Amino acid sequence: MRVVKYVADRQNEDGGYTFCKGTESNAQDTYYALAILNLLGVQFPNLEKTVEWLQNFTPEGLYQHYYVAKALRICGKEPNKKLLREFILSLPAARGKFSSEVYVEVPSELLSLFMLTELLELAGVVIDRIKTVNWLLSFKNDDGGFGANGHSSLNSTYYAVASLNNLGYPVISLKDTLEYVRACEKPFGGFTAVPEGTKPYMEHVYFGFSTLAFFNQRLRYPKETAEFILRCQNANGGFARSEVGISTFEDTFYAATVLRHLEQDRIYLTSCKAKWK
Repeated sequence: MRVVKYVADRQNEDGGYTFCKGTESNAQDTYYALAILNLLGVQFPNLEKTVEWLQNFTPEGLYQHYYVAKALRICGKEPNKKLLREFILSLPAARGKFSSEVYVEVPSELLSLFMLTELLELAGVVIDRIKTVNWLLSFKNDDGGFGANGHSSLNSTYYAVASLNNLGYPVISLKDTLEYVRACEKPFGGFTAVPEGTKPYMEHVYFGFSTLAFFNQRLRYPKETAEFILRCQNANGGFARSEVGISTFEDTFYAATVLRHLEQDRIYLTSCKAKWK
């Protein structure tokens, strides 16, 4: 399989992974590499080394804690719950003190809270769910989307809906949010960051597809979306963010997730099925 070879060829001697050959293993790439292989039902190469690398990795910050904990879970191992719990409880958001500050390279002001809600069960931490839900809902705009300062985006809408779902909120009741997501879906395939956008990117395809899943909805243009994704696959087997660009593990995970589901639903061309693997 092309995708499997792309991932396996980028495992380092220490058991970790990096999408860029010759560089050190890192937590994010190791998580996405394992997630891709797990999605495709492939046995992990050098699993014991990978687990050892993850267990010896010292996380710094929420992102690294998130990727290490999630990667260990994929490997069938539990993270250091004491360490994870202590870290989670040190976060202002876990104590009901929220911030929407976001840096340029971060896709959404709600990403951090999404990661927190994903880690709560793993860490055995209980937060004020009602207060957190209300804070998330404060980002909901008149167009049904979510975003700071009245500006909705598909990125923030996905992270908001996913976080609300993690907190037990009945997201299926957000009918106008579904309408916003549909407005970002394009007849030529994929999704754009905002309804008026004209160029799809891989993360938006994933965000749109995944948000629809929370509403038990499917793509309106599965064939066109599959064809867009396939045009983003490079010769090395990995997928890029767009039709021109380098392959990354993150984009490959996004692509593989959507194609795998379309394949299982049998709602896109059989010819596509053989191409990406």
